[in-house]
Amino acid sequence: MPTPLPPFDLDLLRTFVTIVDCGGFTRAAERLGRTQSTISLQIKRLEDGLGKRLFERKGNGLALTPEGEILFTAARRLLQMANETCARLMEPDVGGSVRLGTPEDFATVHLPDVLWRFARAHPQVNLQVNCDFTANLLDGFSRGEYDLILCKREPQGTSVGTRVWREPLVWAGSTRLLFEPDSPIPLVLAPYPDIYRKRALDALDAAGRPWRITYTSPSLAGVQAAVRAGLGITILPKEMVVAGFHILGAERGLPDLADTEVALYRAPGTLPKAADLLAEHIIRSLEGVHGSVAV
Repeated sequence: MPTPLPPFDLDLLRTFVTIVDCGGFTRAAERLGRTQSTISLQIKRLEDGLGKRLFERKGNGLALTPEGEILFTAARRLLQMANETCARLMEPDVGGSVRLGTPEDFATVHLPDVLWRFARAHPQVNLQVNCDFTANLLDGFSRGEYDLILCKREPQGTSVGTRVWREPLVWAGSTRLLFEPDSPIPLVLAPYPDIYRKRALDALDAAGRPWRITYTSPSLAGVQAAVRAGLGITILPKEMVVAGFHILGAERGLPDLADTEVALYRAPGTLPKAADLLAEHIIRSLEGVHGSVAV
């Protein structure tokens, strides 16, 4: 008779996923409210139970082993299923409306699956989602038009909002783009008050590089189409660099770009139960980016 597999401990899996999301044991311990030694012991228990190493040293930090990569993908799914099941069993009758504001590109890439899972767990909740530039979302938020907003911002502390995603930014262009190294850089950007537009112009001005705006579009699809046609370069989150695009940098005289982040803001006062549940669901689903783990 085959030896039965050890059962998965969801608490250990949650710790493991948090370490990867946070980029290290120390930050994971802070987020979970535990000591670093407790976190280390939990990972040892998980590795001993599986008989596999999950992390290995890489340079000055740590990275997932091949077995760790497999477990990370599976652990995310298991934790999501557990959260959805608990929501169905413990909050089956939650209803009402939630007004959510979000940047258009973020909503297009990241939110559809997140919102679908929430709607499946809470079918009586009416989601009202509006896509706009961050500055406009913040204006509407200050007027009480939203229960929750996701907004792009410069990295900052946790005194305002909850950071749920960090976005590495890059310059991107297509193979059809031609411009001389010393000529003004042709830019494809969203209109004011887009945060990436401001980031691009500020970075080029600080580096003393002349520029000209050749194409403006309020939508991610419009920006991508213009870049693909070779009309100019743009700033994109690294993971949104699609096929046919190339990341550009110092070889074209372009300055480095610091990360931005996406944060969740909750309206002041007591939120409806449905809004609280959606906020926690978004944070659990989106916080962190899969990658190497630093000590």
